[in-house]
Amino acid sequence: MEEILKVNHLNVVFDDISGPLTAVYDVNFGLRRGEILGIIGESGSGKSVTARSVIQLAQVGKRGSISGEILFQGTDLLKLKEKEMCRIRGSRITMVFQEPMTALNPAMTVEEQLSEVLKLHSPGEREKHRERILETLRQVQLPEPEILMKKYPFELSGGLRQRVVIAMAVIGKPDIIIADEPTTALDVTTQAEILSVLKKIAGEMGSAVILITHDLGVVAEIADRVLVMYRGMGVEECRTASLFDEPLHPYSQGLLSSRPSNFNGRYSAIPGTVKQNYGVFKGCPYSDRCPYALETCREKIPPSLSFGGEHRAACWKLCKEGSSE
Repeated sequence: MEEILKVNHLNVVFDDISGPLTAVYDVNFGLRRGEILGIIGESGSGKSVTARSVIQLAQVGKRGSISGEILFQGTDLLKLKEKEMCRIRGSRITMVFQEPMTALNPAMTVEEQLSEVLKLHSPGEREKHRERILETLRQVQLPEPEILMKKYPFELSGGLRQRVVIAMAVIGKPDIIIADEPTTALDVTTQAEILSVLKKIAGEMGSAVILITHDLGVVAEIADRVLVMYRGMGVEECRTASLFDEPLHPYSQGLLSSRPSNFNGRYSAIPGTVKQNYGVFKGCPYSDRCPYALETCREKIPPSLSFGGEHRAACWKLCKEGSSE
């Protein structure tokens, strides 16, 4: 299957009041057409910053920096000027933001907000805009779209607002949809409906999806592959089934063992908290919380090794078993 996005050695450093803050360090991944890639990890692991960097929405500050390569169908997005990026962002690569109430303009109706997207990216087809809006609202399974399109965001429930946000992301039939915690603050039933809508639309359009979440259940439900991130670094990447059947990195193992479904009289938790990366990036980011940490782990950054197929992990403990290919 065609690879439409390739991220190579992505680094994101913020200009923070306490000094340079490394939010993303040497992250690498690919994305194929029609594929759903889940990016998981605790808060502060760099998931959202990685995704926002793809569409150049990461505000790094005056002395911050974004480096590496983000190749979209062979074009390095990091080398594009803002005017050139605007033709891609919101059209060929779109984003479903985390909080639907703040992602929508409270002073505009649903129709007006969807029309804005079409006016910007399809200005020569205005006579078809209303038809396209209704078609998209039906795609995201919104009831009575002719009535709903005249409503304002505050008149809708959280689940309906999230469907409108998804509609804004897919109305231009993008190549890539980035969904940042699309089920946050929604009840379980609505979560399942939103995930079903996202998967169905992506499948119909052949779009690839980057799904950012901390919910392992969401990943298990719809993701084809998974990238596990910790403190800005990709520590494991594999098929979704491989992660749940045989997690290799100690952090991945800790995440899976802490699931409520594994409750056996006492909940398991990873000791400590995620630290921020100020100054020079040194050693394995997980070494201060890892039960298997060696002295090498604290001194040297582990290489990403192959363990057969599409399974990769970055861990000194696994070095004897893996390959650098």
